Amino acid sequence: MAREKDPKKVKEPNRLKQMWDVFQMTRRYDSKIVLLLLVSLLGPTVVGVVLAFVLSSDQVFGFVLYIISGVLAGVLIVLIVLGRRAERAAYSQIAGQPGAVGAVLKSSVRRGWQASEMPVNVSPRTQDAVYRAIGRGGVVLIGEGPKSRTQRMLEDERRSVARVLPNVPINFLYVGPDSDSVPLYKLAGSLRRFKPVLRKNEVLAVGNRLASLSKPPMGIPKGIDPFKARAQRPR
Repeated sequence: MAREKDPKKVKEPNRLKQMWDVFQMTRRYDSKIVLLLLVSLLGPTVVGVVLAFVLSSDQVFGFVLYIISGVLAGVLIVLIVLGRRAERAAYSQIAGQPGAVGAVLKSSVRRGWQASEMPVNVSPRTQDAVYRAIGRGGVVLIGEGPKSRTQRMLEDERRSVARVLPNVPINFLYVGPDSDSVPLYKLAGSLRRFKPVLRKNEVLAVGNRLASLSKPPMGIPKGIDPFKARAQRPR
């Protein structure tokens, strides 16, 4: 009998190719990315060269070390800038879609915050939704949709939460088309800016208390993975 061939091993994705794909995706939605990356790389490199001439012009080892340090610092800054701009570009693809806020809460909210990708209330007619996040800043209710339609939904949810937790601060955030709304890519940062008023054990207790307040509505789209969303075709 012929010997069966071993299945081919799945090759790990090439990291350089992954970075190139991320850059290409970001460039489609961010016209400034090339300039930002060039400045991020060249700025520290130039500083390293200047320091090399000023501080170690007579020492070969120190001269080379300063230049290499400048280049490495530039590469590190490039990676940081590319990551942040890529995340912003990815979220711009799903902004305005039902479930976009849930995607951010699922993938970007950390540092002691509890949040679900499923909304706690939703309008069947307009698909406007209310999400709830719990952290050291208290309870934050997030409206997804125009403020004129979600404000009443947030007030109704605030009253429900206040009946269960009368002494816990309740804040509002709006993510929608209004000029004073929070852009989708800034949502996680906006949550972290609330002044801490609860201890870590209190956050856990509040989360457990609210878990039984209401069940997530059925039929609501879960958070969309922005990095798997297809780019819109140009018209």
